Order: sequence, then C-alpha cells, then structure tokens
Amino acid sequence: MKLSDFKKDLSTLDALTFIQPNGKIVPLHFHITEAGLTTKHFIDCGGTIRKEEVINFQLWEATDFDHRLSASKLLGIIALSEKVLEIGDSEIEVEYQTETIGRYGVEFDGQNFLLTAKKTDCLAKENCGVPKEKQKLNLSDLQEKESSCCGSTSGCCN
Repeated sequence: MKLSDFKKDLSTLDALTFIQPNGKIVPLHFHITEAGLTTKHFIDCGGTIRKEEVINFQLWEATDFDHRLSASKLLGIIALSEKVLEIGDSEIEVEYQTETIGRYGVEFDGQNFLLTAKKTDCLAKENCGVPKEKQKLNLSDLQEKESSCCGSTSGCCN
C-alpha cells in the first residue's frame, strides 16, 4: 500500500486497528515509535544494482494499557514525517515484534489495517539458473491447440 492510500484510509477512521497475518489483533495500546524512510541499496545475484525505498512505521506495545493512538494523531505524525524527512508516496512497511522483529506489508479491509506477510524472491532468475515454472496444461487443451494450429490441415507446420 502506498502512503497516499494509507492516508486516505486513515482519514475515514477514528480508531486504529492492525491485524496480524495470523488473525490476532495488535493490542490496541500500541505506539508508533518510529516513522521513517528506509532505503535499501544493493546488488542482486544477477549483478544489477538496485535501490528500494519504503516508508516504515514501527509498532510497539508498552504497559500503558489505556494508551490509544487515534487516526488523526497518526495523520499528524505522517505530515511531520513528510515535511522533515521529505517522504514521497512510497510503499508502506510496518515493523512489529512477535517472535522476532517482523516486517509486513499493509492492506485495508474497509475497517482495519491488515499486516501482510512479505516474502523473499530472486530478482534475477534469468541470470542465476532458476528454471521457469512450467505451465500446467490439460491434455485436452494440448489436443485442441494441435488441431487448430499444427494439425495436418493447418499448413503452419509443413
């Protein structure tokens, strides 16, 4: 989710709720202890130099169980971050502590922000020998293609 979408969704809410990928709600007394721009400058396994930027929010929970961060307060934090850190309209990433510090994408279901699992991937599959996934076809589809494209009467395979 891009920051512009996040802000638009925030503006429709009073209360903030984040739901983890396992369905558990992040305790409502969470704080946002960091708002920032994270830059990753790297070279992939194919030798391509890359640069990625994400806007990062760190969720943290303390023992102040009466604490509630409002949507309007978070919009204020974002406005200050945009001004001071010169943040653009990048993708959002949320850090949240479970067994270890997890990094999540964000989606919105109309009422709640959903923390989505992120996955690693090879960015240079064509350069490092990763075979392409084979397309699964039904035998009936192959026979249909053969008769329409390469059949003895099509003229394309003679």
